[in-house]
Amino acid sequence: MPNSLDITALPLLDLSLLEGSCEQRQGFLDALRHAARDVGFFYLTGHGIDSALLQQVQVHARELFALPEAAKNAVGMIHSPHFRGYNRAASEITRGQPDLREQFDVGAEREALVLDENTPRWARLQGPNLWPVELPRLKPLLLEWQQAMTAMSLRLLRAFAQSLSLHEEAFDPLYGDKPNEHIKLIRYPGRAPGESRQGVGAHKDSGFLSFLLQDQQAGLQVEVEEGRWIDALPRENTLVVNIGELLELATNGYLRATVHRVQSPPVGSERLSIAFFLGAQLDAVVPLYPLPTALLREARGPASDPANPLLRDVGWNYLKGRLRSHPDVAQRFYADALLPKALSA
Repeated sequence: MPNSLDITALPLLDLSLLEGSCEQRQGFLDALRHAARDVGFFYLTGHGIDSALLQQVQVHARELFALPEAAKNAVGMIHSPHFRGYNRAASEITRGQPDLREQFDVGAEREALVLDENTPRWARLQGPNLWPVELPRLKPLLLEWQQAMTAMSLRLLRAFAQSLSLHEEAFDPLYGDKPNEHIKLIRYPGRAPGESRQGVGAHKDSGFLSFLLQDQQAGLQVEVEEGRWIDALPRENTLVVNIGELLELATNGYLRATVHRVQSPPVGSERLSIAFFLGAQLDAVVPLYPLPTALLREARGPASDPANPLLRDVGWNYLKGRLRSHPDVAQRFYADALLPKALSA
């Protein structure tokens, strides 16, 4: 493991090497393991996602945020028990402080489950998305991108399994036919000197893998050691990938879920980010995977915030994060789940 002081930029990995020679494939797997272990973040190229599709997603995201406030509020998250839809800036909370970003959340497009008094509260998370009628192309476009990203990310997750000397399909049972796919379109408005720069506060992602498509505006920062941040500057034709807490938990802390944040751009500019999060099925329970002895010696154990502990039950873990981040939606649809004892039921 390199000294953290030597890490000044994110590593760059080429997914297409998985289809190369035996030496190229093994080189990629080794680089993947080291990047995820030492930094927890990396740039990914050769991912196979059509550049025209990526460009269209960005174009339509800008069109969404340019809609009149009334149109955006009509698909506000406050109307969705599934935590889908639009949020104005300062609606989401990270570590008790408002995030100064405008955003639109999309999950897997599925029918809401039939619920009764015995259904776990996290089952309410499954359901349809909200779509603005003013942008009829947005739904098919984002669902197309979601499908492409899911296929690519599951391919990468299988590479992770191999890099850890696990069976290629070791993580597959966590996903089955209903992976927890989550898209977030994000716009960070410019901020004047003296104003809060918290585009999104310091945090770890709660799922397995996260992917970020950046525009040309800098802002993403990664904490490579306590108190030392490096910039994840935009790089053309790449996605930024980072490890989520559930993958850290599954590997006893061998893989690293790294704290990161976004600083707001300067006044007169804006930043557009398109995020895709791959999570396990809501009814899955994350096991501790049997790593080889040599890797276990380097496992640090998962780092859990006592105020926000990690749970191996995926549905409860995801619901806990949603309730903390969106207190207005939580109060409207989950008043019976806001007490700590409700989350342990």
